[in-house]
Amino acid sequence: MTTDLSIKPDLLKEGQELEPMTKPPITKVQLVKYAGASGDFNPLHTDDEFARSIGMDGVIAHGMLVMGFLGQYVMELAGEQAEIAQFNMRFGAVTRPGDQITCKGKVDKLYEGDGIQFVRLELYAEKAPGEVVGSGNAILRFR
Repeated sequence: MTTDLSIKPDLLKEGQELEPMTKPPITKVQLVKYAGASGDFNPLHTDDEFARSIGMDGVIAHGMLVMGFLGQYVMELAGEQAEIAQFNMRFGAVTRPGDQITCKGKVDKLYEGDGIQFVRLELYAEKAPGEVVGSGNAILRFR
C-alpha cells in the first residue's frame, strides 16, 4: 500500500515539515539497471574490484539516482493538482548499496502570482538521520 503524499495549498504553512518518502535499500542490481537506463557505465558504480583499486570501499550509487529519488518525491507531492515549475539539487555524501534513502521536504515559502498559487519546497535526501546525500529545492505551481 502506498501513501498519498500529494499536498494541498490551502493546508500548508511556511516551515511545515512534509510527509517523508522512504525508498527500499539500494542494491547492486539496481545500480547495474540504472547504469543501463542512464548510459553511465562508469565501473565505480558496478565493479567492486575497480572501486577498491581507486581507494573506495566498494561501488557507490550514481548521484543522479538519488536525484531521481528526490524527483519522484516532488512528483508525489505535486500529485494531480500541481506541476513542477522548478527543481534543482546539490549532491552531498556518497551513497552505497544497502543505504536506505529517505526523502524529506519542508515548506519554505507560499506565494501567489497572477492569481496562481505557488509553494517553494526545501528538499533533503538522507541515508541516515542527519546524513544528507542530496539537498535542493522545488517550486510547485498549483492548477
